[in-house]
Amino acid sequence: MPTQGIGPGLIWGLDFSSDGATSPVGGCDAEMTGHFRWLHLNLADHGTRLWIAEHPALSAQIRELLLASETHQRALVDGDGIGCVLHDFERDFDVADTQRIGALRIALAPTLMLTTRLHPLRSADIARHRLERVNVATGPAQALDLLVSAITSNISDIARSLSNDVRQAEDAFLDGHHPPAARDLVLIRRRLAQIHGLLSGMRGVFQRLEEDEELPAHLRPIVEKLVQRLQSLDADILEVQGQLRLLRDEVDIQAAQRTNRNLYILSIITALMLPATLVTGIFGMNTGGMPLAQGAHGTLVASMIATGAAGITYWVLRWMGFMRQ
Repeated sequence: MPTQGIGPGLIWGLDFSSDGATSPVGGCDAEMTGHFRWLHLNLADHGTRLWIAEHPALSAQIRELLLASETHQRALVDGDGIGCVLHDFERDFDVADTQRIGALRIALAPTLMLTTRLHPLRSADIARHRLERVNVATGPAQALDLLVSAITSNISDIARSLSNDVRQAEDAFLDGHHPPAARDLVLIRRRLAQIHGLLSGMRGVFQRLEEDEELPAHLRPIVEKLVQRLQSLDADILEVQGQLRLLRDEVDIQAAQRTNRNLYILSIITALMLPATLVTGIFGMNTGGMPLAQGAHGTLVASMIATGAAGITYWVLRWMGFMRQ
């Protein structure tokens, strides 16, 4: 039994009846009013850790998974129960979506589902709101499906927003009025890479569960469906990444063309001014016997020579084809 005087940090809990009705749970050790219970706990509470460590319905391996400090995504099957560590995006009190990734720890037994976290996560809020609107979770398989669907739903919304950002950036690039900034594209790319890594790890977790021969039979169809859903969502992320990569290539090509054009113009100007610079340099030498030094129109003649040298250079460059665009 849990230590007296120290209760677990219960965020919310629900009991599910066979007829689909739900009832709130007042305490983790309260008498169950249905056939299945879902408890969402705050793992930052010391009482939660004590309660999990002494809970008789959890095996030693699953208790260790729930209390471990490692946060990488993984899963294990122990008898008729499973334990998972999945990643989800954290939320703040005033910001629904952040770019911080937190660990959601899950323990699933025939009559009990525990979800724990250190920091608030989006999936728990989405699952709770869905349960408040309609009674959908009636057993361990349905509860797991609802929870992972909440994670994928949040990721799908983020992916849709990023896809719209890429499409708007592409339209702006094609219009030529407000081309996308490289920094904005880098931020989108970093976000997509973060989501792809999260989905890849989660898909690997459920693929390993699917291949585990000890996985309970009533969970296998749900696990297979979740693997397909995660693969489809990850494929959408990869498609957006491909669109972003093409857009980035086009932006880089345009920037390279603009740089080459500027260098070309600068090279032409340098070539035109070089003979004139040579002429003015010669007449600027402070040496004896300098031609046109004593005449009244020496400066005008020197200027005409410099202009003529530039004109001849222009004609030679044009004849050689360097002036063609």
